[in-house]
Parts: sequence; structure tokens; C-alpha cells
Amino acid sequence: MTINDLYANYPDFLIDVAREQQLCESHDVIIFQHPFYWYSTPAIVKEWLDLVLEHGWAYGKTGTALKDKWCFQAISAGGDATTYRLDGANQFTIAELTSPMRATANLCLMEWLPPFAVMGVHRGLPLAQVTGHAEAYRRLIIAIRDGVLDKDKAQQAEFLNANLDDIMLRA
Repeated sequence: MTINDLYANYPDFLIDVAREQQLCESHDVIIFQHPFYWYSTPAIVKEWLDLVLEHGWAYGKTGTALKDKWCFQAISAGGDATTYRLDGANQFTIAELTSPMRATANLCLMEWLPPFAVMGVHRGLPLAQVTGHAEAYRRLIIAIRDGVLDKDKAQQAEFLNANLDDIMLRA
């Protein structure tokens, strides 16, 4: 596992494309962990997508470097789950709002998983809830590492952390 903090590595936004492509090639799972800013990614993640996912490398006739790699977002959103519904304050679901990332994964022949979403952080969360989310995230990463996450079931979930036990393979 490699944690790649884009803001720490590229405070000037001058992304080392070759380094980032090598990191992608050397991993089976790519997680975009970020706050859900204005219904999207932070600027540096967009810059990363624009630069690193080159035609002929990530997509196109010869662009298969990311083929079959798993991809998902781990996001924190200010509003709670009720605000991300058709009848909610935002009028769109998280699935709808994250569809550009899903389309990107599809273009790059990656296996898309729904996001791991921590909702309602706008006013802060109780420590017990934060700890619960952290534990669920740890369990998810271990399940992926150990090959016990049922990808097909996971792809049907609204969020990877909605009910982790339901998307684990049974022994």
C-alpha cells in the first residue's frame, strides 16, 4: 500500500506524470481519497486526472495500463445522506454526482466500486462515529487486500461502507 499525498508531493501542482503512472502500474487498487468539494474532487485531483491519464497509456486503442485495476473514491461530504437525494437539498445522489469519476474509470477499463462515503461532516462528527468510519475503512482495505471483498456485490451497493459485512465473501 502506498499513500500518495498529492498536496504534499506537489504543492506547486507540477505533477510528475512518469512517477504517478509508475505508481498506478505497480498497484492493483487506486483509491481517490478526498473531501467532496463542490460536488467534485479538489483541484489537484482534477489536475492529476488531466495529466496522468494520458491517451495511449490510460485509455485509447493502446491505453491499457489501468485495465482491470479496482478504483473507488473515499470521500467526506459536509451534508448528511438526506441532503444527497432527489428530494434533498442537493437534488442529486452521490452516485449521480460522482458519475464523472465512474466514467473515467470506465474509459480506463478499470473496475469501478461505489464510494466509501463519510457524510455529515459539516458540523463535525462524534468521536465514536469517526472511530467507526475509520474502522470500517480499515476493514475494507484489508478485505480488498485479502481478496475477500465480493466485487459484484460491492458494485451494487450505494456506498462501500453501507454494510460491509454484506459485501464480504463468506468462507
